[in-house]
Amino acid sequence: MEKTLAQYDEQFNKCRELFKKKTIDYGTAWRILRPSSLTDQIFIKANRIRTIQENGLSKVDEGIEPEFIGIVNYCIMALIQLETTEKELELGAEKAMQLYDTYAQKVRDLMQAKNHDYGEAWRDMRISSLTDLILMKILRTKQIENNQGKTLVSEGIDANYYDMINYALFALILMDEEKNNN
Repeated sequence: MEKTLAQYDEQFNKCRELFKKKTIDYGTAWRILRPSSLTDQIFIKANRIRTIQENGLSKVDEGIEPEFIGIVNYCIMALIQLETTEKELELGAEKAMQLYDTYAQKVRDLMQAKNHDYGEAWRDMRISSLTDLILMKILRTKQIENNQGKTLVSEGIDANYYDMINYALFALILMDEEKNNN
């Protein structure tokens, strides 16, 4: 588990650093987006990953790593939008990073609990399966959004965002391991 935590933190830190730089460049313009719009942005990222995985090539000079990073960061934005009652569009870089870190810690805690119970089964999964799981979680999220957030027995929208973040981070870890083993 120590190795996993180190790898997990390394990948999450890559996501965090990009979020921080973009927050400095753009502010928190993403605050104008409703959670459903962020879900659609996550869908675009995951769908692009799947298309590249199926076709074996990318015509835009970016691989799938930036897309998984984008999924992590858009999910964090969506969690902030779901649970932040502040109405101002501009949070300021410091406040945005505090919120990012709060949700990052919640996601990390969830990962540790699930890794304990599932025995790190994700390590034996294919990256394409993690992509498919993200797409499934997006479709579930869209259905819950279409039902105005109401569920009968299922977890809420936030739980799906948490899972998508973890699946994306697991994919980044597996990709990094593949790169280092070649």
